[in-house]
Amino acid sequence: MTNIKRFITAMTAIGIMTSVSGTAMAADDLQIEHLGVTNTFVRVNGDDKYLMLPVQESNDDARINVIVDGKIAETIYVRLAKSKTDYMVPFDLSPYKGKNVILDVVTPQGRSSVREAKQDACWKGMVLVDPYRMPDTETKYRPLFHHTPLYGWMNDPNGMFYKDGVWHLYYQHNPYGSKWQNLSWGHSTSKDLVNWEPQPEALRPDGLGYIFSGSSVVDHDNTAGFGKDAVVSLYTSAGTNQMQSLAYSTDSGETFTTYPGNPIITLESEARDPNMFWNDETKEWNLMLAHALDHEMLFLTSSDLKSWTLQSAFGRGEGCQDGVWECPDMFPLTVDGTGEKKWVLICNINPGGPFGGSAVQYFVGDWDGKTFKADTDAEGKIPTKWLDYGKDNYALVSWSDAPAGRRTAIGWMSNWQYAADVPTTQFRSANTLPREIGLFKGADGQIYASSTPSPELLAMRDKLAVNKSGIKLSGKPSVVTLPATNDGICEILIDVEAKGNETVDMTLTNKAGDKVVMAYNAKDHTLSFDRTMSGIVDFSENFPAVTVSPTFEQNGKVSLRIFIDRSSIEIFGNEGKFSMTNLVFPNEPYSSLSVSSTGGNAKITTLRIYSLKN
Repeated sequence: MTNIKRFITAMTAIGIMTSVSGTAMAADDLQIEHLGVTNTFVRVNGDDKYLMLPVQESNDDARINVIVDGKIAETIYVRLAKSKTDYMVPFDLSPYKGKNVILDVVTPQGRSSVREAKQDACWKGMVLVDPYRMPDTETKYRPLFHHTPLYGWMNDPNGMFYKDGVWHLYYQHNPYGSKWQNLSWGHSTSKDLVNWEPQPEALRPDGLGYIFSGSSVVDHDNTAGFGKDAVVSLYTSAGTNQMQSLAYSTDSGETFTTYPGNPIITLESEARDPNMFWNDETKEWNLMLAHALDHEMLFLTSSDLKSWTLQSAFGRGEGCQDGVWECPDMFPLTVDGTGEKKWVLICNINPGGPFGGSAVQYFVGDWDGKTFKADTDAEGKIPTKWLDYGKDNYALVSWSDAPAGRRTAIGWMSNWQYAADVPTTQFRSANTLPREIGLFKGADGQIYASSTPSPELLAMRDKLAVNKSGIKLSGKPSVVTLPATNDGICEILIDVEAKGNETVDMTLTNKAGDKVVMAYNAKDHTLSFDRTMSGIVDFSENFPAVTVSPTFEQNGKVSLRIFIDRSSIEIFGNEGKFSMTNLVFPNEPYSSLSVSSTGGNAKITTLRIYSLKN
């Protein structure tokens, strides 16, 4: 599980919703002065406290210039409440302690007079508190064992590295609402990839723009000159144009110093999401940039992480070209059972996924430190390969410096088609389960990437609630009850066998009539996932969907490992040879699993269901 729920109720860090507890400040500490129908000054005394800002999601953004001692310190955008407050977000005043602080607010609300503008809900709802605590009001869909932000919008994972026994996860974050805006690097840490501790925001927008995606490395040999084992991060500064900037940390990623020479990379066309790694064979740093609109990856090299030389490009006209290429990653792996080393180039794409919207494609090939050469198929073409066959695994990248040579990765568990419309408000989006990336050779001779749940996830298992074997699927369906613990959150291991034209349906249901159907087709060697009746599906026309994955088997046997966690279902099949990640929003937890077949020859060889720890 995560520590989010305990943290929200026990600490003074961050939270939202309209119920705020804490020590309220005197009224004189907060002065609201209306200067016109769209312009208001909010004066605060700058002591160490939080200003709670009421949000109404249906509104347009208000621009807030934070003026400190007469100068603009930062600019944020908040959907300030007009007629009602959906939730509240905190503005941290501690950096400005002892200063004269004015929030210069320009609202987009049309008003006929100042008198009318003064009636907006935001002015009545603003309050200074220190400290404050807020309840987690969205436990219905907040995952138990997936990483989520405490509050606000989240998309791509960024800058992940492992150091001194700690996994560091940064992510694209809006600290002032649950829609895309104010892009910063949020930060969480974990010692076991299961329990996540929220940390203060790591990087915030500056004069070069928002802080978009990027990567981090541990500079063991002090090649950049910031100190041995300094953490160096490259990210995209997104202002009028996109350019690449650098920040470094000498306290293991807790705080960062922005490099004064930023930006360090500028190009004549849009590029973003720098991903870097040390190449031990060439003894230099390698860097990938997504040449987004040209649908290719650029490769650069450096000796000091600050000065970079463009070496080559890959991808124009190759693979899926139906969307923007972004969020690259590249790493070497050994093909299972062969000893052969290959490089995997991750290329996230939006739109253009196999089932609409965003998805993760990849290429397998060779890398000499300057150029990437992709493997081809029997016809001499570079095939399109997908790392996940659901709709909700995107921006997947891996941790640098993972222990024991592991290639551990995580993705953003959503889809750009509907990410801003899912039925949550306190937070928007979770990350996928962490997974280990490997390589295997398919029956067609091609090399494919596998995804298996990280071994730390085994520690989540609590009780073995169901343990059956040798169940013949003839006649009426075989039905088992899911554990009631933690809202039906569980891990299911099921092995099925089918022959000929048989299909085995594995259906999750609840008393509200919601259902998810996972169907193994023995003839086509596929597994499908139907969420069209999974619960709340009407928030987007793109959400009800059926996704289909090849099972990479030819013997009528499929082995599935299924994780159910309130608002998501993740499937890992045949020891990770395929995976499928899909969001679901059931009206109440799924309570039973029914398994049936279209013929009389299929059977469940093994069925085990574990409840998972709180």
